Amino acid sequence: MDGDTLYSIGELARRTGLTVKAVRFYADRGIVPPTGRSPAGHRLYDADAAARLELVRTLRDLGIDLPTIRRVLDRELSLAQVAAAHAEALATQIRVLRLRRAVATAVARRGSTPEEMDLMHRLARLSADERRRLIDGFLDAAFGGLDADLTGVRRTMTPELPDDPEDEQVEAWIELAGLARDPEFGALMRRLAEQIVADQGRGNVPRPDAVAIVRDHVAPALAAGADPASPQAAAIVAAATARYASLVGRPDDAALRHRLLAQIDTARDPRRQTYVRLLAVVNGWPPPDDPTRALTWFADALRAS
Repeated sequence: MDGDTLYSIGELARRTGLTVKAVRFYADRGIVPPTGRSPAGHRLYDADAAARLELVRTLRDLGIDLPTIRRVLDRELSLAQVAAAHAEALATQIRVLRLRRAVATAVARRGSTPEEMDLMHRLARLSADERRRLIDGFLDAAFGGLDADLTGVRRTMTPELPDDPEDEQVEAWIELAGLARDPEFGALMRRLAEQIVADQGRGNVPRPDAVAIVRDHVAPALAAGADPASPQAAAIVAAATARYASLVGRPDDAALRHRLLAQIDTARDPRRQTYVRLLAVVNGWPPPDDPTRALTWFADALRAS
């Protein structure tokens, strides 16, 4: 545009790509005031007005409201201040939209009922403090009051949803939170914690738990495709129970094997592994090893022996 040339609303609309109605709208509100008027009284605009109008269009495309735009044009606010505030607002909107999409995706995949959808929506919208209280309540029920220092265990069982989570992390959090609210799952984790603490004894000396012992002994048999009812399996059971008896300081008898089997059955509950898997997704950890196959093989072998 020539700096000395004046343009009518129609000409200005053609040069800026806006509609005449839009230009007139901004002019009527004093956001793009006319530079002068024609002899017939029609409003005229110069190159500065056109540049001002281009800035208005850009800010409106970014979703900034007209009162704020007016303050920018009148130099009451700097463009940097407005951009920073708007970027923060957009980040909040994006987080909300991600939560909504995660809930909608989960509902579609599971075929959830309206009640389940409402619960998932509420779990997704929890604040960081609300999420912490929910998980603390679950962990208190599972580990509280036991005669052992389980601080490290609690830490490894605590989900930490990032401030800007990925969709899969939001979905994992919704499912994990549902587990944490399940009293039956809480009771399962309490039984497992009590069994582990009983095995550790009063000294609280770190040592392999029953799951680790079984997993280590069973790994070669799984790799070889051994049958849980085979003589080879009986030998593996004997070696594992002997190791377990040595660590807990009890004789390797029927009572000890019953105790070990009870702990293995608790540990291989699919809900426990689901929690661990979801926890890894929420926290951005590598996928955990699943001991279920080894524990099931051992439980079958122990019963067969």
